[in-house]
Amino acid sequence: MVDNLVDQNNDSQERMGGARDFSDQIALIAEMSLGFASSEDITETLGMGLTRIAEYMDAEAASLFLQNAEGDLVCRACCGPVEITGLSIPAGVGIVGRTVETGTASMVRDVLADPDFDHAVDEQTGFTTRSILCAPMQVKDTCLGAIELINKRTGDGLFDAADRSSLEVLASSAALAILNSQLSEELIKQERVRRELEMAAEIQRNMLPKAQSDDYPIHGVNVPVFSVSGDFYDIMEISDGRIWFSIGDVSGKGMNAALMMVKTLSLFRCLGKTIHDPGRLMAAINSELCETVSHGMFVTMVAGLLDPKSGEISMANAGHEPPLLLKSDGQTFEEFAAPMPPLGIIDDLGDGGAFPEDHFDLDGGALYIFTDGLTEASVPGGGMLGGQGVRTLIRGHRNLTGSARMNSIIETVRDMGGPQKDDLTVLVVADCSPWCHVGQGGDDSRLLLSLNVPAQSDQLKPIRVAVTRETRGCGCAELWVQDLVLAIDEACQNIIRHAYKGQPEGTIELELWHHGDRIEVHLIDRADRIDPSLIKPRDLSDVRPGGLGTHFINEVMDEVVYDVPADGVGNLLRMTKRIE
Repeated sequence: MVDNLVDQNNDSQERMGGARDFSDQIALIAEMSLGFASSEDITETLGMGLTRIAEYMDAEAASLFLQNAEGDLVCRACCGPVEITGLSIPAGVGIVGRTVETGTASMVRDVLADPDFDHAVDEQTGFTTRSILCAPMQVKDTCLGAIELINKRTGDGLFDAADRSSLEVLASSAALAILNSQLSEELIKQERVRRELEMAAEIQRNMLPKAQSDDYPIHGVNVPVFSVSGDFYDIMEISDGRIWFSIGDVSGKGMNAALMMVKTLSLFRCLGKTIHDPGRLMAAINSELCETVSHGMFVTMVAGLLDPKSGEISMANAGHEPPLLLKSDGQTFEEFAAPMPPLGIIDDLGDGGAFPEDHFDLDGGALYIFTDGLTEASVPGGGMLGGQGVRTLIRGHRNLTGSARMNSIIETVRDMGGPQKDDLTVLVVADCSPWCHVGQGGDDSRLLLSLNVPAQSDQLKPIRVAVTRETRGCGCAELWVQDLVLAIDEACQNIIRHAYKGQPEGTIELELWHHGDRIEVHLIDRADRIDPSLIKPRDLSDVRPGGLGTHFINEVMDEVVYDVPADGVGNLLRMTKRIE
């Protein structure tokens, strides 16, 4: 009985490879895993790990194949009398290819009898292959490659079932270690790229102009779709008081576009200090970019020069979205199409070495320049904002001042709900020349605010906020502002409740005018005409909740007039309050 148990134990040891035992296998797996985890050179580690496996398995030679991106099997490490590192085997070819394709180990005890054995290596090197053991390096459903052992040194020189089992375990462990090493290497690369992108984004942000005060004539905003942007804009004053402005869009995305953006912006700032003509400046930037940019990259760009005292602009456009001039009537647009291709494409453009220029006067209007991130912004239903949508958007925010105008446009685009697909940059150049005389007691007038909103109670707060902001900007006293805001709020509530009778499809048009020493409010609705004689405040002796809004309006306003709009549709309430 005891003799039988001893014999069975001896047989078991022979099946497991004689001197090898399970603890040696675990030690080897741990050694390889540690090597891959701490390695800075995966190629060297593969060679060392394969050598240890060959020694452990008593193999005369060994090779490790990994799949490349094309699916071919490339020898990344080998040991033994023949050097085959770099040898490439097409997918599915040979014993290694068969092993990877089927995901199962192959044990060939007589290579001459196996049709998949390739004799070419033996013929070229003089090495004699007698038997092969090959196991896939596989983690779940992912096969990275295979480990191939050639010619066992001990016994009859042939591999057996116990060898196959051992190699399958070692190959799987090696696959897991390699996969973890590859993932760690990829994470390190991603972290390095992330840090580089953060640095690039910070450099870009620092190159963009600082926020300007509300009374400054030029404002811009840039919203990148990724951390770095291919869009840019700039604002730069020159010695004679005029102000350069520019906006551009670099082809492509990512780091290359960001570098191109930095180069173009640097050229604009450097050359713009001595060249004071947009056409010649654009030609100079184009010449520099044509000499240095990568093939296929280009920049669409608009550059202009504003005289803030007169409102005059000279401007050149190189393949960019047409700028839009919103005239002083708040409705009419003039478009300035690009007569020239983008920068960086054609070096010799003729025309005396300068780009064509547009010359015009803002004349109380505002110039809007933007990248295609605005026209191509997603709208509900899956479409794009488009040219007409941009015009509607501009009209809706035309009377906000300073950076509020830009931020409001951006927020409206974001509220549309579609994902941002491209960098978004908007620049506005407003005519500030008429403002310099306002508030000096003369007859000059200017429109402070113009809104067209649904006749719904949730629109009252935005109206209050906008009126407060604009009247504070005129230097009005705080209590005076609060009285005006409450009067407008009461009047709007009356329109909602009594003119439209709570119907949600109505609209309220609000205009706020500054006439020297007074503020004039126009409230227009499109409801049925009312008889002004019927609008009377309730007797104050009639003590009931509500109903005193008309009393309050008449008390705080210096003049209240009910009239008919110019087009004869609806009702016009005109209220005037002298500035204190």
